[in-house]
Amino acid sequence: MPKVSLNPTPDQTFELVGEGPYDFVRVLRHSRELQASGNIEGACNERYQAFQRLADVLPDDEEINLEWNHRNSRAALELIRASAIDHFLINDFELSAALLELLLELDPEDHLEASEQLAFDYLAMDEQELFDEVINDVSDKSPGREVLLLWAAYRRDGRLPEGELQRFRTRFAPYFAEFTADEHPADGDYLRDIESERPSHGAQARELWLQTENLWSLWPGFIEALRAAR
Repeated sequence: MPKVSLNPTPDQTFELVGEGPYDFVRVLRHSRELQASGNIEGACNERYQAFQRLADVLPDDEEINLEWNHRNSRAALELIRASAIDHFLINDFELSAALLELLLELDPEDHLEASEQLAFDYLAMDEQELFDEVINDVSDKSPGREVLLLWAAYRRDGRLPEGELQRFRTRFAPYFAEFTADEHPADGDYLRDIESERPSHGAQARELWLQTENLWSLWPGFIEALRAAR
């Protein structure tokens, strides 16, 4: 049987040490290789199965914080977040949220900014109270937070609050331009930009659009309201 253990550290965290299927550094690397080769389904399965193996290792009766500075523990956290995004993109918001909730239990410092992704899940599920709780953990500097606040208000009241709209237009102008544009091509120019050492604000804005595009297919009224405010 492959060996796996949770080893306590002096910092009251745990290092997840494992081999074979519990070598999450290797699993994460393999999932990325599968995705890069075009085997998206294989990559998603690899990540979800890794989460399932990890869940089986975690005790039910003890709070576990994984050590971020330990390679295998960090890879396990990254696999959970990646699987949560996989499920988000196929509109399985409930499972995506469950994965992110676990991730935040294992990494309360939220190194991977799971709170923002979880807020999108909660709004998609119309869990307004849970959304109100988690949005406070999303940085004021995040353009995603501004999109979330606008979308939350639109879902609740059917209109965009002027103050938040003005903030989005001015403080996050490239994002407002992207979210109100007619086209969002993931072309060669965009890929070169976003994969560069210093991506432009425009490329980062398009990345956020592409990461959330499935939502706007389900709720196009929000984008229509933004475009009407151009």
